[in-house]
Amino acid sequence: MFGRIKPLDAILATAEKKSLHRSLGAFQLTMLGVGAVIGTGIFVLTAEAAQKAGPGMMISFIIAGFVCAVAALCYAEMASMVPVSGSAYTYSYAVMGELVAWMVGWALVLEYAIAAGAVSVGWSGYFTGMLGHLHDYADFLPNIVIPHALANGPTAGGIVNLPAMLIATATTALLVLGTTESATVNAVLVVIKITALTVFCLLALPVIKGANFTPFMPTGFGGVSAAAASIFFAYVGFDAVSTAAEETVNPQRNMPIGLIGSLAICTLFYILVAAGVIGSVGAQPMLDSMGHALPTGSTALTDACGKINGQAVVCSKEALAWTLRQIGFPKIGNFVGLAAIMALPSVILMMIYGQTRIAFVMSRDGLLPAKLSNVHPKFKTPHVVTIATGIFVTVFAAFFPVGLLADVSNSGTLFAFAMVTIAVPVLRRTDPDRPRPFRTPAVNVVAAISLIGCIYLFFSLSFYTLLLFFSWAAFGLVIYFAYGKKHSHVGLGTEPGEEA
Repeated sequence: MFGRIKPLDAILATAEKKSLHRSLGAFQLTMLGVGAVIGTGIFVLTAEAAQKAGPGMMISFIIAGFVCAVAALCYAEMASMVPVSGSAYTYSYAVMGELVAWMVGWALVLEYAIAAGAVSVGWSGYFTGMLGHLHDYADFLPNIVIPHALANGPTAGGIVNLPAMLIATATTALLVLGTTESATVNAVLVVIKITALTVFCLLALPVIKGANFTPFMPTGFGGVSAAAASIFFAYVGFDAVSTAAEETVNPQRNMPIGLIGSLAICTLFYILVAAGVIGSVGAQPMLDSMGHALPTGSTALTDACGKINGQAVVCSKEALAWTLRQIGFPKIGNFVGLAAIMALPSVILMMIYGQTRIAFVMSRDGLLPAKLSNVHPKFKTPHVVTIATGIFVTVFAAFFPVGLLADVSNSGTLFAFAMVTIAVPVLRRTDPDRPRPFRTPAVNVVAAISLIGCIYLFFSLSFYTLLLFFSWAAFGLVIYFAYGKKHSHVGLGTEPGEEA
């Protein structure tokens, strides 16, 4: 199992036999990355980060961004050297063997599919909020209130989150139609998103008050670490970019540009927007009688927010729009909320996109049923796995809260990042002569920092989240030994489409 290593030359040859159409350039890749990164962490999870860390969430964003930066340098080397779909799964297969690759691929299901569900739930909150305030946009529009039971999952006192289901379904349909079409729509949404965040910064940053940053870490560094672990999944856009390597024109040049460029743009926005929220309206957490932060998503926090009529950023489901209303820009705040509604689907799109490409390659390797890697004759997309992924995302979005989905997604993300971090220096030793269009600088130091950072954030997640991760991993092992091991093309010595 550990010895079943698929050589890089074989990976590249397999991709050529059953490949996806190359249509994406550096600009499109960067926009795909920005589309995946900027979204949930800013529009949805800012309030949760503030409740965990207070103004210290500024450090949380920096910690998460730094860990991603060093991991991105490792990803850039692997992606430019192995320009095929599969991301961390493919890299692990080439370096550490089939069993590790399977576990990485299985963990990526948590990273992408569940993250897509989380963003769908976040979008639903903005959408239902907009419908309930339509009259604020135009006098002739009536306010529309979606029943609580149909706009929230069971943990929030509802039955099913219908808006979240609808946006997940619509995004899946778009991906079935084609990669180029999806990327074009995504680029438009990214422009809307960047415009909205730029306007927010221009209005909020000039009214910053130093007093709002005190106390800076009301919950201590433990709160900062917990917030960093929670918001980390909003940075996974560069990983989603790497899954598009097989559909990239001139990947040796364009992949590093897309990976590092998108991360740099997004980290800058994260820090500026967080500073704008904290400095303009404050971001102190709601505390219990013992001085501890109330858990996000808890009944206790809901009750505490009710006592102050929701007049705190930690109580808001639309933190940026709420902030602008508080500092005297209600109309612009409304339209920032509208921009979030329009832009968040780009994040859902990239999460589902990334998941389908991982499953596509695992199927192509025989670890999952071959039917999943079928390519649509007209649209040239892996339609079977896209539809299957869309169904799972829709279920997650319908019944689970955003905070839980985000944390579970992070566990899979951090595990995958750690494996890539290990793979890069190992491959430098086992295959030193292979051309590397992009080389990670000071690879041993960078890889070590990345690995330590991933482990640190992984164990900053809650015990419940880690329990879910290891349970999911155990379930994955059962599937591997029951199906994947027996049908692996590497194990059978066959290629896709051949009989053993």
